Amino acid sequence: MIVNSKIEEQAQKTELQPEQNQEFDWKKCWYPVCFVQDLPKNRPYSFSLYDEPLVLFRNHDGKLVCLVDRCPHRAAKLSDGQITDGKIECFYHGWQFGSDGECLHIPQLATDAKIPTNACVKSFEVVERQGIVWMWAGDREAAVHENIPIVEELDKPEFVTTDVMRDLPYDQFYFIENVMDPAHVQISHDGTLGKRENAKPSQMEVIENSSKGVRGRLRGMSKPNLPWSQLEFFAPNFVSYSYGIPQQGVVGGVAFYSIPMGKSRCRIFVRNYSRFKTWKFKLTPRWLDHMLRNRILEEDLPLIIGQKTQIERLGQSLKQVFLPLKTSDTFVVEYYKWLDKFGSSLPYYQGYSTSKDVGTDEHSFKPTPLDRLSQHTQLCDSCSRAYQVTNRVKQISVGVAIALAALAILADGSWIQVVAVLASLGAVGLAVAAQRFKTHFERPYTRH
Repeated sequence: MIVNSKIEEQAQKTELQPEQNQEFDWKKCWYPVCFVQDLPKNRPYSFSLYDEPLVLFRNHDGKLVCLVDRCPHRAAKLSDGQITDGKIECFYHGWQFGSDGECLHIPQLATDAKIPTNACVKSFEVVERQGIVWMWAGDREAAVHENIPIVEELDKPEFVTTDVMRDLPYDQFYFIENVMDPAHVQISHDGTLGKRENAKPSQMEVIENSSKGVRGRLRGMSKPNLPWSQLEFFAPNFVSYSYGIPQQGVVGGVAFYSIPMGKSRCRIFVRNYSRFKTWKFKLTPRWLDHMLRNRILEEDLPLIIGQKTQIERLGQSLKQVFLPLKTSDTFVVEYYKWLDKFGSSLPYYQGYSTSKDVGTDEHSFKPTPLDRLSQHTQLCDSCSRAYQVTNRVKQISVGVAIALAALAILADGSWIQVVAVLASLGAVGLAVAAQRFKTHFERPYTRH
């Protein structure tokens, strides 16, 4: 599926009409798993979809394989095992499985014994597109590769991208609501993405609400001569904004992908793309860009967690809780109404007037940990390596400082002692600086 960015032309042709007999099946969809560059090369990669544990790895041909993360022998997690000659091996008893989930080796069986026919693991269709790994949630034979939400600009060499992945401690529908709400940017992200003085009413138009998703456009009412920005939600997990002033060469956008890992858990993938100021994208190290991207996400995190807590505490429909404005909340309401119309097949959801299996649990009102280390750094290849280097610099600096201090003691009264003391202090300073820098990979941003 190619994201069509020419909404302004279509807006004059399309009228929003109620649809009859449309169905949406969450299993007949593609879900993003990770950015290809963040996929470990020689070990299994674990994730989940609606609390179903899954594992991803490459076979001996380098082809991606996706299996249920459960050994049929004694239910151990395959992701805790290892890759052996392109097969995934369970570390409990050494059973090995191939690309289609078939069991290829059981060490405890006699050489001439036949492997049981039911000693297999369910497999899923998985592909790479535009630097993202996608899995099809239904039967492999029914996978429709044309339905992967492709952003056509990303196939053009003049566009550059920056990507960031993050685990969030709330449901996917809260994340999609958040990114379909442009009005919050000027307040919540004042000083990073927006400015408080720019918080003004917007003109928002919904062009389509169908089983495929929602399409719309928006622009500020105070600047009606500016081009429309375009918003598209492709069900169930992709939101795209595109903008541009073609006569000035300004064209870009941001794509938000997500996967519902389980209740109160989702993994998100944010991709900014542009064909202007490309030098800035190319020169900024990925780990440094992620510090800003994570701060932006963390500016919203406590607000959404607080919102979730209040909604669950009240136990009412969003229609009863929300007080939406047409000039700021149109797309948010339209998304929740989409869930009302088409969300019945989802394992759980929160719509505008309806909901399914989203009741509170024992963890609902406990403080939710915000941990950049586990929610991003350990998932990101670039930040993980930068974090390890920083940690090594700190450890080496501490060791050097101790050695130089010892040297200063031994060289009592000589010029070597002065040099050793100064060098030791310098090493201490470097260790302190490394420790402070290291916290940027570990701790979330907090407002002061």
